[in-house]
Amino acid sequence: MQRVTILGATGSIGVSTLDVLARHPDQYGVYALSAHSRVDELAVQCRQFRPARAVVGSAEAAARLRQLIADLPTEVAYGEQALCEIASSSDTDTVMAAIVGAAGLAPTLAAARAGKKVLLANKEALVMSGQLFMDAVREHKATLLPIDSEHNAIFQSLPAHYAREPEAAGVAKILLTASGGPFLKRAVGTLEQVTPEEACKHPNWAMGRKISVDSATMMNKGLEVIEAHWLFGAPADRIEVVIHPQSVIHSMVSYVDGSVLAQLGNPDMRTPIAHALAYPERIVSGVAQLDLTTMAALEFHAPDFQRFPCLALAFDALRAGGTAPALLNAANEVAVQAFLDRRIGFRDIDRVVRRVMDEEAHGAASSIEAVLAQDAQARLAAGRIVDGLART
Repeated sequence: MQRVTILGATGSIGVSTLDVLARHPDQYGVYALSAHSRVDELAVQCRQFRPARAVVGSAEAAARLRQLIADLPTEVAYGEQALCEIASSSDTDTVMAAIVGAAGLAPTLAAARAGKKVLLANKEALVMSGQLFMDAVREHKATLLPIDSEHNAIFQSLPAHYAREPEAAGVAKILLTASGGPFLKRAVGTLEQVTPEEACKHPNWAMGRKISVDSATMMNKGLEVIEAHWLFGAPADRIEVVIHPQSVIHSMVSYVDGSVLAQLGNPDMRTPIAHALAYPERIVSGVAQLDLTTMAALEFHAPDFQRFPCLALAFDALRAGGTAPALLNAANEVAVQAFLDRRIGFRDIDRVVRRVMDEEAHGAASSIEAVLAQDAQARLAAGRIVDGLART
């Protein structure tokens, strides 16, 4: 039986993971669950899955959780160190890394260094620490399986023993599909008036607020471009984004012989989660089978960088290398939160990110400490820019 730790259990990925696990109680058990502040939801999960350990974000949240599950044997802790402990514990086999943002870096890296089977839903870990993270996976013989539907689709479309060498495998290009989000056809001139409520209404996927905004700006796809570079060893000029509004083809791999292999399915994250949990086997995910006869048409378009400048900024950061992606990610996190707090407008998000990337020097990603220092620097710079925009 696989013992699973879920980092970010109350988020959409965590909830979907628990749904899949519940369908296979003879194959999977839950060792630990974490949440930042959704204590009531975590308490319900603890009652259903009886984890040995639960971790939250603060002492106050831990005290509240202890009260709610006082009759359970679950050990409650809080903070980053506790997250790293449950991710690297000898009592867990598999770690679902689903904490959103830079906060997920340390525990995800701890899981890799402990040689775990890491199911990577936290794209920021690779965006920020790229080579350092991949080195940890290799050195400690961890297994890294992508959970983003796009990267999971690429993984399934590559040769079984692909070794991050596109040319050796005859790979011409990685094709990342993107729905285009809620504003694909909205007049560009009206995007200044977009509200947080509108930005969070994704047409196909049910996601958290931050990732929904990232999808609306296509920064989410930009981060996925950087993630694909590290996962599959493809340079920027071998990664292409294709707008596919129906979200049926999750991504593709184009080969030098002219073949294009694609992975299709209904837009439900339980499919890639089940694939990664059981890999190389297959298990029931709870997702309905795709009925191709109901597909009236499948559309494909090139992305409009005027509409989606964040996507262009991500390609720029990938080409710049070093800690530039960490700058990009940190500035975006600050800007998105400011937008959700109604301090800045929707189109101010890309303005904040661009200014941080233009004004802040980036260096070599030589250590985690260097990456985190760059992250902190970018957050301070983005905060100052946001303050200036909020006053105007």
